[in-house]
Amino acid sequence: MGGLVAVFLTPGLTLGLFLLCILLSLYKSGGGLIMRTEASSYTENATDSVDCWLRGTPQLPAFTQRGDYIIGGVFPMHYYMKTVKKNYSSLPEPLKCIGSMDTRELRFSRAMAFAIDEINNSSDLLPGVTLGYKIHDSCSSPPMAVQVAFQFTNDPLSMHKNTKVCSQSGRVLAVIGDSGSTQSISISRIIGPFDIPQVSHFATCACLSDKTQYPTFFRTIPSDQFQALALAKLVKHFGWTWIGTVQSNSDYGNNGMASFLQAAKNEGICVEYSESFNRNDPQSKIQQVAEVIRRSTATVIVAFTSPGDLLVLLEELTVHPSPPRQWIGSEAWVTDPEVLRYRLCEGAIGFAIPQSTIPGFREYLLDLSPAKVAASHVLSEFWEGAFNCLLENERTGQLDKVCDGTEDIQNLQNPFTDTSQLRITNMVYKAVYAIAHAIHNIVCKKINSAILCDQFMKIEPVQVLDQLKRVNFSRNGYHVSFDANGDPVAFYELINWKRNENGGLEFVTVGHYDESLSPGQKFNIKREISWAGGIQAGRTTYYLIPSIQLLPNCM
Repeated sequence: MGGLVAVFLTPGLTLGLFLLCILLSLYKSGGGLIMRTEASSYTENATDSVDCWLRGTPQLPAFTQRGDYIIGGVFPMHYYMKTVKKNYSSLPEPLKCIGSMDTRELRFSRAMAFAIDEINNSSDLLPGVTLGYKIHDSCSSPPMAVQVAFQFTNDPLSMHKNTKVCSQSGRVLAVIGDSGSTQSISISRIIGPFDIPQVSHFATCACLSDKTQYPTFFRTIPSDQFQALALAKLVKHFGWTWIGTVQSNSDYGNNGMASFLQAAKNEGICVEYSESFNRNDPQSKIQQVAEVIRRSTATVIVAFTSPGDLLVLLEELTVHPSPPRQWIGSEAWVTDPEVLRYRLCEGAIGFAIPQSTIPGFREYLLDLSPAKVAASHVLSEFWEGAFNCLLENERTGQLDKVCDGTEDIQNLQNPFTDTSQLRITNMVYKAVYAIAHAIHNIVCKKINSAILCDQFMKIEPVQVLDQLKRVNFSRNGYHVSFDANGDPVAFYELINWKRNENGGLEFVTVGHYDESLSPGQKFNIKREISWAGGIQAGRTTYYLIPSIQLLPNCM
């Protein structure tokens, strides 16, 4: 495409989107854009480099490692992003993550680094080739995810200050993440036009299966379309026909609940209320949702929420507890250890990704020397929060405790160190290996019995994208492949929150759901279930939680 391009700004097209369209048009046409320091002039058909200014403040990676081929990673290691009012008369403050750290997500990010180190230290898959990574924190925020995505397309840190030269050399070959569907959608919109493949380990919105909208998106976790059908069958299986529902006001929650409500209608299940909320809502909104639950006659609640959103609601429900409710959980929160501390969810059941084992991963997690912690601002924050001490003396006051080196991570009990089940962690691990297999198919050849790989071969993201569609392998006994929509085969464990010998709650697998089986065999319960209130039930007793049967029209 060459010549003059006419673009009309409509009320729905912002200046930022207009500029993005121009840049993408130039990129796709093989042209270039030069912004010279002496004069703001545009020159077409630039092929070597682009002179440019670095605008704004780049986001530093949480973790980075050099390699022949770089993979990007995005994980919401914090629950919130700092929001500031913009006056449009001065540069806005740089985006910044705030609030408490999600140590489970921190574990996911370390799983990506572990898998890449494992591949680099092995001669089986990419001998003679090293993978590198740039892992960022999205802080559960679409604006932060968007900024990180732009950096993946052309890393601003690769721009040389003296020469003011930027090029496509900063691009990553693929991206792993985000955990959230909304952030993943935001990232896909940015990197998709550049043919950069994205493999998510936890974004389950069924909307992401639409290849016309998200042609470069893959995932190692099943789509919510399968989970919504399974949850509806689960509710019907236990004879509950009068329920309430809550969902995150996000792409994950709203799309997942919409699929569930349709499936529930088909099963003859009636819904008393359906409430949508978000952790960033005013407290009055959270109180309103909690009051709806307290006043409802439905004693079964289906929750299609993120862990961070549900934690806010459960905190409010704890203030004025209602009679026991039977919680039915989506995979995002039903195995989250942070949510497990709320006793009002005792007896909860829901579908989860199967638990797994990753040899050597726990040792990798716990291998945190003071030097490694000090070298990472994310690990430093984690360390200070975990042991309630400060690492830097100049930041401490008289009442502050200083980390003195006696802190023992081996005995630390929190979601970061918990490797007892490794469900979503394995989805990250599989995503890394899927990308590595795709790169292997491009740069490696098998000659006789030896595998020879060319570490100097220049490859493009579109080549990795093409090979990802073809990957088909097993690792540690877990199969990895993608269908035409970039989705894996749906298989879930049925999880029950049971009280253990110490009086605490724990996750127990009581059954399975396998979408690949025939309709009558998909759902299988193998162990007794503990219901809300601590009541035990065998495999054939389902009506311990009261249900109200109304007319089929749900009047």
